[in-house]
Amino acid sequence: MRENAPGHSALRTPRAAGLAGIVFALLLAAAMVLVRLGVPEGADTVTARGFTDSGHRDALRAALALVPFAGIFFLWFLGAIRAHVGAVEDKFLATVFLGSGLVFTATLFGAAAAAGAVLEVAHPPGVPPLPAAWDFGRHLAYTLMTGYAMRMAAVFVSSLSVMGHRLGVLPRPLTIAGFVTVLVLLFASSNVPWAELVFPAWSLLTGLHILRAGRGRGRDAG
Repeated sequence: MRENAPGHSALRTPRAAGLAGIVFALLLAAAMVLVRLGVPEGADTVTARGFTDSGHRDALRAALALVPFAGIFFLWFLGAIRAHVGAVEDKFLATVFLGSGLVFTATLFGAAAAAGAVLEVAHPPGVPPLPAAWDFGRHLAYTLMTGYAMRMAAVFVSSLSVMGHRLGVLPRPLTIAGFVTVLVLLFASSNVPWAELVFPAWSLLTGLHILRAGRGRGRDAG
């Protein structure tokens, strides 16, 4: 039983990583869309009057409620992948992979906190937010998300793509998609609206691949 236990654990780890990646991708994509709708980027004070509408505020509240769970599943995704490839991965790439994932999570939570500050800023009911508070909170949230979190996501994707290519656990099309995602996150996420959605899209594809690979290994072991 002791000899079989490690093999059984190794077969279950990729499946856990796949499920965590899929759930993380769906939660993060939903949160990003709701934040974009609730706090429009580039909106001036006149547009901010729409923020007094209950629909915009409810969209932002829903996004903020999803972010902590997205972070939890991302950490599960990160940990399960490390457990799967930890015995043979390059130490340099392992450090970059882990560090970028942790910084991404922290920056994601910071962006959510900034968006929450926009939501909770004190102003009379039915009156647009104060211009200074609106601009500061909105710019801080989008700078943390598109300027910093997405850059850390690019480092995370690139390190995982390199490790997956070296180990032969990621197919060539997924590796190419990873490097395209890196370029978009590095150079377009802070300038092109909605470009940050490529990260949850890549995470979804990666999670589906790992889940399918885990099921295939389980059938082979059976």
